[in-house]
Amino acid sequence: MPKEAEIKFLIKLDDKGAPEEIYWSASDSGLEGFVPCDSLMISVWDRSEKNTMSVDLWTNEMQVGEMNAHYYFTLMKMADTYGRATSNQELSDMIRKFAGEFAKKVEDFAVKSN
Repeated sequence: MPKEAEIKFLIKLDDKGAPEEIYWSASDSGLEGFVPCDSLMISVWDRSEKNTMSVDLWTNEMQVGEMNAHYYFTLMKMADTYGRATSNQELSDMIRKFAGEFAKKVEDFAVKSN
C-alpha cells in the first residue's frame, strides 16, 4: 500500500506582509508539532512549464552570517543530491568547489567588516 508523507510550513507575517516567524513540520521527521526556523528555500520542478518554481523566505532575525552558512550548506547539499541523482561526480564536485569558494569569500568579507 502506498505511503503518504507531509511537509508543512507555517508563516506568521508582520503588518507589512514580511515573514516574522517561520515554522515547519514533517510527518516523517520524528519531531512533534511545528519547529521554528529563520529561513527556508524551496525549489519545485514544474514539469509542464519545464522550470523551477521557488519560495525563499527569511525572518528579520536571520543574521547575514547565518544566511551565509545557510547558503553554504545548501550548496553542499545540492552537490550531494546532484551527484546521487545523476551519478555525475565531476559536476557534483564543481558545485562543491564553488561552495568552498563561496565560503572563503564570505569569510573574507566577514573579516574585512569587523
